[in-house]
Amino acid sequence: MAIADKVKKAMMSGSLIRKMFEEGIALKKEYGEDKVFDFSIGSPVIEPPVAFDKELINLIKSGHPGMHRYMENAGYYDTRAAVAEHLFKNTGIKFSANDIVMTCGAAGAINIAFKTVLNPGDEVIAFAPFFFEYQSYADNHNGLCKVLPSDSTFTPDFAALEAGITPRTKAVVINSPNNPTGIVYGEKVLRQLADLITRKSNQLKTRIYVISDDVYSRLYYGDGECPRMVNFYPHTIMVTSYSKELSLPGERIGYAAVHPECEGSGEIASGLIYANRVLGFVNAPALMQNVVRNLQNASVSIDEYRQKRDLLYNGLTGMGYSMVKPQGAFYIFPRSPIPDDMTFVNELKSLLILTTPGSAFQSPGHFRVAYCFDDKSLKGSMDGFRKAIAKYQK
Repeated sequence: MAIADKVKKAMMSGSLIRKMFEEGIALKKEYGEDKVFDFSIGSPVIEPPVAFDKELINLIKSGHPGMHRYMENAGYYDTRAAVAEHLFKNTGIKFSANDIVMTCGAAGAINIAFKTVLNPGDEVIAFAPFFFEYQSYADNHNGLCKVLPSDSTFTPDFAALEAGITPRTKAVVINSPNNPTGIVYGEKVLRQLADLITRKSNQLKTRIYVISDDVYSRLYYGDGECPRMVNFYPHTIMVTSYSKELSLPGERIGYAAVHPECEGSGEIASGLIYANRVLGFVNAPALMQNVVRNLQNASVSIDEYRQKRDLLYNGLTGMGYSMVKPQGAFYIFPRSPIPDDMTFVNELKSLLILTTPGSAFQSPGHFRVAYCFDDKSLKGSMDGFRKAIAKYQK
């Protein structure tokens, strides 16, 4: 056999998101780009802000010697210091450069965090619906992903969390704003999570870390800054990237930040650096580290995403779809008009609309629509969405 059994099994189950994305490519070849509405994957079409282009051009023109060489595995000190200063301004927490590790996107950051804290058989708790790769990332490092439910508003089920934490629980991973729902955990929810995890840690005489996936924290439609777990629980490792806020998913640049008051923070930061090296990332891309250093306050237009959210939300609810209104990110997670979300997603596909079944996020009976695309596509899909739900309405 050419490949490992474990890999073969994983490939067969595969990613429903990627499968839909690949089917979309085939449909576009058959029917034409403008006839197919592919909302299956969160790959934003909005271009990076002008500040990014200027910074990149200036960097290239400068001809700075050695800017493509290796640096320390944690990343350039000046870039990490800029990140720490930005986090201090936004959270009030005195991060330092030594608390920051530059990574190959948020995915790289999560993997090095799991590599650092997990022993074989340790559990990572995630709340459904959740970004499906968390399970693969935990498995990469011999951990087990325990999936717990959320309530009807996609808020964590605290009774389930109370019962679900065991002596093997090493981490709880949260994602707010959330993929796939777009909901945001408010201060009350974050405080309740922090209190419960603290109490259970003390009861079990262990240390439970929170891995806070903040990749969408800048795409927040509320007032002020998006609430963050680091402000409520010191034993937090925050992971994020510039993929969404600067619209740079293909550049693979992000970071992990260890709360300076986290138990063993220095040892954890050293573990992250070690894991960054031995997992083969070595270091985050040098060019992008240099570019984002001076772009800590830059962002794509949040208003533009809010308008897309409103266009889709108002359009779909007006047809009879039921959903929680997103408070951030660029996804919406309607309830399928029939219990079998895969059947409904295939119905949409027959109308040349590509979405992702909720089953991919362990929340059957829903489907995800990414709205990080041009308004023409969002408006063009409305007739298909209307025809799909009409087929099942009585």
